[in-house]
Formats: sequence, C-alpha cells, structure tokens
Amino acid sequence: MVISSSGWSTLKNFIREKIFFGNEPTGELLAILSIYFVEGILGLARLAVSFFLKDELGLTPAQVSALVGIIVLPWMVKPLLGLISDGLPIFGYRRRPYLVLSGILGASAWMSLATVVHTPVGATIAIALSSLSVAISDVIVDSIIVEKARGESQAQAGSLQSLSRMTTSFGGLLTAYFSGLLLEHFTTRTVFAITALFPLIVSAVAWVIVESPVNKVVADNKDSDNLTVKDQLQQLRNVVTQKTIWLPTAFLFIFQATPSADSAFFFFTTNELHFQPEFLGRVHFVTSIAALVGIWIFQRFLKNLPFRVIFGWSTVLSAVLGMTMLLLVTHTNRMVGIDDQWFTMSDSLILSVMGKIAYMPVLVLAARLCPPGVEATFFALLMSVTNLGGLLSHEIGAVLTYLLGITETNFDSLWLLVIITNLTRLLPLPFLHWLPEANSQTQLSTSQLSSPENTKQPLVPDLTA
Repeated sequence: MVISSSGWSTLKNFIREKIFFGNEPTGELLAILSIYFVEGILGLARLAVSFFLKDELGLTPAQVSALVGIIVLPWMVKPLLGLISDGLPIFGYRRRPYLVLSGILGASAWMSLATVVHTPVGATIAIALSSLSVAISDVIVDSIIVEKARGESQAQAGSLQSLSRMTTSFGGLLTAYFSGLLLEHFTTRTVFAITALFPLIVSAVAWVIVESPVNKVVADNKDSDNLTVKDQLQQLRNVVTQKTIWLPTAFLFIFQATPSADSAFFFFTTNELHFQPEFLGRVHFVTSIAALVGIWIFQRFLKNLPFRVIFGWSTVLSAVLGMTMLLLVTHTNRMVGIDDQWFTMSDSLILSVMGKIAYMPVLVLAARLCPPGVEATFFALLMSVTNLGGLLSHEIGAVLTYLLGITETNFDSLWLLVIITNLTRLLPLPFLHWLPEANSQTQLSTSQLSSPENTKQPLVPDLTA
C-alpha cells in the first residue's frame, strides 16, 4: 500500500502535534530528547545501588538516607556548572564539549562501581560522580530548551518542558521493570557495567547539537547573548534580589525540604515484607507510567492554572494519600484483605501522578524567568534551590530515622515516621501567597536585568506557568 503525499503530510502533522506537542522533530531536537532519555534510562541501576549499599556494604537505613543526601550535592552546584558552561567555552563552544565530557565521566563512574569500589567512601564518590555527570548534561540541555522556549506561542507554552520530562519518564519506563529483573539473574556490579554504556550516548549525540562558535556569534551580533562571567554574575545578582523571584523560590525550597522516609521504607519493604527485586522493578515500571500520566494531565488540563491552585491541592492530596502507608506499615491492609504487593503498587501509582503534576509547573516557571545569555546558569540556580531542599529532606529524614530507633530489622516506630513526614508536607501551605497569583507569559530581557532603574521594580509581575 502506497501512502499519498497528503497522507504523509497528515501523518507528519499528527506526529508533530500529538507526539512532539507542536514542535518540529528536527535532528537537533531528537538529539536533545536523547539526552533526556538517557537521564531516564539510567534508572536501570537505581535498585542495584540500593541493594549494593544495603547488602554488600551493610549500611543502615539512616546511613543510606544520609548518603543519598550527599549524592544530591552535584545538583546543588548546578548554577556553578551553568556559569562555567555559559562563560568558559571549550574551543569556542559552550554546549557540545561539556556534553561529551559528561558522557565520559558518567561511563567512568558506573564502570568504577562495577569493578574497583568496595567501601562506603568509594561508593559515595563514584555515585556522586555519576550524579555530577547527569547534572552537567541536564544543565546544558535545559539551557538549550530555555533558549528555544522563548519562541513558544501562548498555545505552546510549556510544551518543550513537558516533552523533555516526558522523554525522561519514557526512558525510566523502559528500564523500570528490568532494574529489578536483572538483579534476579545478575549481580549489582553487572548491572553497573551495563549502565555504564548509556552515558556514552550523550557524548555521541552532542555533535548533532546546533551551535555556532562564540567568537562568530559575537562578530555577527554585537548585542549577543554571550556574556562574560562578570556580566552573568551581575545579571544573576539583579535577578535574585527581586521579590517576585526570591519569594516563589523560597516556597519551592520549603516545599522540597520536608523530611523523607524513603530509605527507611525501602528497608521495610525488603527486610520486613520481603519484596524481591523483580517486584520492586514492577513498582518502578508502574510509577514510570504514572509519571507519564501526570505529565500528560498537566499538559492537557492544568498548564494554565495558577501555581497556587496546583501546589495547594497537590500538597493536601499528597499528604492525605501518603497517610495510607500507615495501613501497610501496621499491616492493617492484611486485616481488610488487601495484599501487601497490590497495596504498594496502587499507592505508588497515585503518589507518582501527584508528584509529576506538582513538579511540572516548576520547570515552566523557571524557563520563563531565564534571561538571554545566562540560561544555563539561571535555570540551574532555580533548580539547585529545589535540590538543596531535597538534600535537607533526606538528611532530616536520616536524623528522624536514627532518633526513632529504626534500623534494618527494627521498624516499630516506622508508623510514627510516616505520620511525621506526611504532616510536614503541609508546612508550605501558609506560604502559598508567595507564589504568583495569575498567569502571564512575560519574559525577562538582558536590558531589563542590567538596567539599575528596572531592578528596583518587579520584573515579572504575576508570573505563573
């Protein structure tokens, strides 16, 4: 059967509108999405890392939680990574060389876990380097997405952010189940060796990114967006002193910093409920699907709602639904005839959807605030605030886990930890008024940021995603 030219045109339009959210599927866009895809597919080693720390290195729940917090550190220095990328080109390029290096660093880190790492310190360093690798590539592609997002129409608002995060979730979906299945048949070190291959994809597709040398851009455009490090720091200083910037940023920090019980719960599900890696892989598979559903719901129905509405409702619902974990911790689910595995699966699905719906507006807002010339730095600065909150979340969770006496075998106080972590999710609610109230598509310009008289006024009034 031969498809007519009109049929091809219809198919192309369908792919562009429905799959790529109205964006033209160019080679560069596919390369960018490949990098986001790798971010998701690295989840193949997520379970392997958890079992490696728990079983091979013999760490306690509190120690694992503290170590996870340390691993987040590279994501906190993303502004520095962005500053280096924006202000210190390699051979005249600000993007490609850093992507190549990040891929090589990631592959080396995972291979070291597969071969030479035998101590908690070594594991911390290797995992942190793998995290740094992803942080570098994430800074670079985020900056490219921000640059391209400036050309979006009102109807397309947030489409690139949704597309990029959906691609990451799709990568996670493909490897979610296999992350557990592989552990049923291979060692954690074999899984690390397999994972080491994927960062090399980032190095390969980096050459497809369209980028002109910095000196050529400056020669072609005297008002270019390529600024010195000093210029970037001045722009960042002008931005972060604005009330319309730091108040929403402070809210995001509080939102992310509430304590987490993730590490303690992992020990509970494996040591108390005896969940096997294959089942935990299935849970990750379900939550990856849920993440895609959450992104689709945001893109289809919620992207024009004010931040206050989305964060308010998602916070309350997450806290209420999170309390259902008490049924599992106290084994009440068994008394009402609900199997542990079915309960865990359904609960993880719902919470994952809520999490993605709450997180997507953060990306859209951050992109809208980014000024020309410092995209990587400024977007990374906003994201690092949420990562710092995530670090505190794990560290506070580690302290609570220790104080409550929760160990790899004693889960008597886990119910109290679940209550504390879910009640503290409500702490950001009194600060909802710090978020912008109404929708706006206003963006910042370089001249606005560098002009002293403009820095005294709200640069982006009532801005939301």
